[in-house]
Amino acid sequence: MKSSRFAALAAAALVCPGLVLVSGSPASANPAAGAPGAHNAITDVPGIQVGQVQSDIAPYLTGTSVVYMPQMSVASVDQRGGAPATKETDLLSPLNSNPGVNAIQLGGSSMYGLSATNGIIRWLEDRGEGVRVGAGGVAPIVPAADIFDLGRGGDPKARTSAEWGYLAAQATSDGPVRQGGVGGGTGARGGGLRGGVGTASVHLGDGIYVGAMVIVNPAGSPVDPADCTLYGVKFGIGDEFAGYKAPKKKECNPPSTAAQQPANTTIAVVATNAPLEKAAAQRMSGNAHDGMARAISPIHTLGDGDTVFAVSTGKGEALQINDPADTRQLNAIFNAGASTLARAIAKAVLSSESIGNTTSYCDRYPSACKGMKQLKQWRTQGNAPTVTPETFAQASQALAQTPVPAPPAADNGKPKPKPKAAPAGNTTSQDSQNGMVLASGNAGGPSVPTGVTTGLLAAGILGVGLLGMHLRGRRRGQASDRLA
Repeated sequence: MKSSRFAALAAAALVCPGLVLVSGSPASANPAAGAPGAHNAITDVPGIQVGQVQSDIAPYLTGTSVVYMPQMSVASVDQRGGAPATKETDLLSPLNSNPGVNAIQLGGSSMYGLSATNGIIRWLEDRGEGVRVGAGGVAPIVPAADIFDLGRGGDPKARTSAEWGYLAAQATSDGPVRQGGVGGGTGARGGGLRGGVGTASVHLGDGIYVGAMVIVNPAGSPVDPADCTLYGVKFGIGDEFAGYKAPKKKECNPPSTAAQQPANTTIAVVATNAPLEKAAAQRMSGNAHDGMARAISPIHTLGDGDTVFAVSTGKGEALQINDPADTRQLNAIFNAGASTLARAIAKAVLSSESIGNTTSYCDRYPSACKGMKQLKQWRTQGNAPTVTPETFAQASQALAQTPVPAPPAADNGKPKPKPKAAPAGNTTSQDSQNGMVLASGNAGGPSVPTGVTTGLLAAGILGVGLLGMHLRGRRRGQASDRLA
């Protein structure tokens, strides 16, 4: 029987977000109903892991974040911005047959960064995770949404690729999540300030959690121009934003958003371990957009690609949107998703630090953040490796070694020879597919795409050959004239 006990606790907690209720259930590792989880992150939701990588070494200022589900989970999506960069979102419609997802990418590098999912897919394939297809094969399901951050670190071609996705997948864990200018939020900005990654969670009672992870990169602003406070802070739970104050009046001179680059996007994942049908997951993703609207203004502009994914890792009888007995539980979960996303947006902005000519909120309004001792923890806890030439090369080599089954025996009974594996370090094929290469000896900068180099070399060889043929023809003609 579906339990509604946690819904009453959750509903009371969500009416007064700052109120922490004490559950009547036996003592356990779970916090009180209405309180954040142990990490105050999306990884508090059982069955959710996060991995992030990035580079802020010029000309790079981008990265990739991955939300990974070790057990394929029900998921859906709601996209409301006017300029999205997304992949595999149609699979998530309740009208389509896809059973769930293995991972979701929240990345940088706009449409180019969608290629990073190829690395995540390959990592999953190597582990045998995905929809079963054919004889022993799998089809990993990895939807994605990316923000526009091209050129913010220098060269617009300094962007993520399959290697970045592979490295982010390798870094996944269910521990703390680093926030601020990391992962897919490395190059994020909005409202004239640096954006970034933020995350939060809430325990609804009876072991049911709701979590959110967001990359804040809006055309609008998270700052209220009336007093320069962050819209999302008011949704904090307990002492979550302890030490935060409205900025001093002399500091309150918010930057205009009128001159901001129009290509933006805020993207997020909300998750719960309550079992949801696919239609309920889609409803959860749609309601979570309310959290964006609470924390950012304006939102969903024609220059944004605002997208929210919703994930349910729960097992058992699924809650259904057309079952009146489930209404209270679903409303509590949906409302928690919106409020948790608003909190995550505020945490992203507070966690970000200035870089280059992009100023952080806390540097523009130092009096607001001066008393927030938790900022250091938000900015440093959790793993978020920097992509280096060495790790990029390692990922390239892993991606180049595609496992191909041995061919069947020939008609004469003799087996066909196996194709030779690419030698270690030979990543020409992969490099030509993925474009820019983070090459050693170039300070993390771009090198010429190997495929382009090979093409130019071939064209040069062909040109020299044609020129030689032309010169030989002229000599023969001149010889014939002299003999005549």
